[in-house]
Amino acid sequence: MTTPSQDTLIINEIFFSIQGESTRMGRPCVFIRLTACDLRCSWCDTAYAFEEGTELNINAILQKVKEYGCNLVEITGGEPLLQENVHPLMRRLCDEEFEVMIETGGHHDISRIDPRVKRVMDIKCPGSKMEKRNRWENIEMLNAHDEAKFVIADHIDYKWAKHILLQYRLDKRCPVLMSPVFGTLENRTLADWILHDRLRVQFQLQMHKYIWDPTARGV
Repeated sequence: MTTPSQDTLIINEIFFSIQGESTRMGRPCVFIRLTACDLRCSWCDTAYAFEEGTELNINAILQKVKEYGCNLVEITGGEPLLQENVHPLMRRLCDEEFEVMIETGGHHDISRIDPRVKRVMDIKCPGSKMEKRNRWENIEMLNAHDEAKFVIADHIDYKWAKHILLQYRLDKRCPVLMSPVFGTLENRTLADWILHDRLRVQFQLQMHKYIWDPTARGV
């Protein structure tokens, strides 16, 4: 990936779709997918964003977002915090009164993110093979405006996530989401585990993968 200039970012895609995850699931949303990721999760479904991208300045990004006439915007990747200019982009979107979310792997410092932005932090379970990259200091920064997410591949992941949930009292800090790895763990299996343990979490699916082809891009 080339290094963007002062007011640009490397953008993999900007598209309009249904928010398939988070507590905003089901709402129309504009997605800004940034290029590059320094993780290699075993279940990653956006590997195409590792390298592919076009340099766009912030004004052009904002103009494209406005064309969809939708107030909800999610910045994702890849890992969006790899690009320094994501911070002025988030500020501009918030200043123009968009409802802004960012989805991050949580292995980079989230403290600099504009407080108006909803931070959705993906805490990496052992099944991702990226567990050691978690930046645990970030958990202390989460608040009721944010969300924490666990992607669960098997019962080992589930038990690990349950331990982290209890150890950090995550459900007292912010909404906590648990979702099965699509095509790997049965939806009902994870739902049964959550119900059995009376966990205070929100079960979620990747809704967009049930609406469209799960391999489709830009939806």
